[in-house]
Amino acid sequence: MSVINPNSIRQGDRRAMAKAITLVESTHPEKLDQGQTLLEELLPDTGKSLRIGITGVPGVGKSTFIEAFGMRLIEAGHQVAVLAVDPSSPITGGSILGDKTRMQQLSSHPQAFVRPSPSSGVLGGVARKTREIMLLCEAAGYDVIIVETVGVGQSETMVASMADLFLVLMLPNAGDELQGIKKGILELAALIVINKADGDQKTLAQRAVREYRNALQLLKPTRASWKAKVLQCSALEQTGLVELWEVMQDFREMLKTSGEWEEHRSHQAVRWMWSLIDEELRQSFRKHSQIQADIPRVEKAIRQGKQLPTRAARSLLDVWFSSKIPGK
Repeated sequence: MSVINPNSIRQGDRRAMAKAITLVESTHPEKLDQGQTLLEELLPDTGKSLRIGITGVPGVGKSTFIEAFGMRLIEAGHQVAVLAVDPSSPITGGSILGDKTRMQQLSSHPQAFVRPSPSSGVLGGVARKTREIMLLCEAAGYDVIIVETVGVGQSETMVASMADLFLVLMLPNAGDELQGIKKGILELAALIVINKADGDQKTLAQRAVREYRNALQLLKPTRASWKAKVLQCSALEQTGLVELWEVMQDFREMLKTSGEWEEHRSHQAVRWMWSLIDEELRQSFRKHSQIQADIPRVEKAIRQGKQLPTRAARSLLDVWFSSKIPGK
């Protein structure tokens, strides 16, 4: 039995939510185990939300967009959770930007839950425990969960491994931006949304929509039942948000009808397991006393060009395997 009453989470108790998140984020073995026990008890109450991953180029206005979109969803009767991942301070490891200060209206609304978390150096623009926190939010009744990532780049695609729908926000001035954005991002996107389609930029936004639609013609869809769509909106003027939500609902309906929805979720769960195994093995490897002692010497030899990285990796792995496999 967990130290937190699961019913408190199911009832949306914010204090219980905060305590539960602290447990699942803890590195203390006992607290971590308590957090996992709680998640297991809540598992039947999870999986009913629409999980939206959002990334975008610098200056695109992710937080402004998420607040405007989130408030529109709340007006329509939804409960919205935002897991906003900030870049981490290299000194303290804490969040630098503090998304709550950038989503004041949404974060103070009783039907919303905004949780800023430091990325803590984890690639993919997501915090280490984002998936667990997502499950807690679902158990608490939040039916739309938005994961905002640090930025846009090849490593940002990790958010697609935990979201149902991956949305890329872009600026109206496509041009060089269209050339510079990573192809992998566009291939994973279910929606590309041109934000800031207001004022003098409306014409630019319309042109950007055409250019991105043309670009997507060259890419093979990643879903058999869905071809990525390009839309435009203005978070500032709150236009295009209703249409965006309608398209998201179409996306969910089409994937559920085709059977891809459940298949995608099950594949995500398996990939999650393997990512945890990879992470634990990497940590265990680096904590090995002999390997810790050898790393400075090996790294120095590589920097001085005296040893091949492949040979160095093999030597460290041999130490690891010899300690794990009896008789070797």
